[in-house]
Amino acid sequence: MIRVLLAEDVRMLREALVGVLGLADDIEVVGAVESGDAIVPTALRERPDVAVIDVELPGLDGISAATQLRQWLPECRTLILTGVARPGTLRRALSAKVAGFMGKDATPEDLVEAVRTIAAGGKVLDPQLAFAALDVAGNPLTDRECEVLRLTASGAEPTEVAERLGLSYGTVRNYLATAVTKLGARNRVDAIRIAGEAGWL
Repeated sequence: MIRVLLAEDVRMLREALVGVLGLADDIEVVGAVESGDAIVPTALRERPDVAVIDVELPGLDGISAATQLRQWLPECRTLILTGVARPGTLRRALSAKVAGFMGKDATPEDLVEAVRTIAAGGKVLDPQLAFAALDVAGNPLTDRECEVLRLTASGAEPTEVAERLGLSYGTVRNYLATAVTKLGARNRVDAIRIAGEAGWL
């Protein structure tokens, strides 16, 4: 019997996934949680073979939770589910050494088969998501521009960014303006979105 832990914050979807997996006679859902923070404690208690984790969770995002799970319970393998095909997210997931990555538009049969494959030691990667990741051009931003965007994305104002990086306010504004131009963005918020989705932040 394959023991599965499920993490999905939308209740209706979480219950539907539990139902789908529960129909398989070789799979048992031993836990279903709604936040990233609950994954490791539940996994340590229930000892699942496979964790099926939504990429966007409250508290702790799915990939960060998968990284923690790998540290605390390395024998549990992870399948990440995503509703939006973001190449940067795929790269983050692969660097976190997850065993599978697939879209939520997959069929119930595909999900069950993915769980079986991962439990058996295999890997599962949605080919459309993989091709989307390959299509993304290289990062046009410098390390410093990425750093400034990353701090801005965390909510820091340009004055705070300048103070933390030992730069002048004007220099930080120049980095932000250059990043916006290089990414063809409308403004700094759009630049953060573009860079984040590409996995550059």
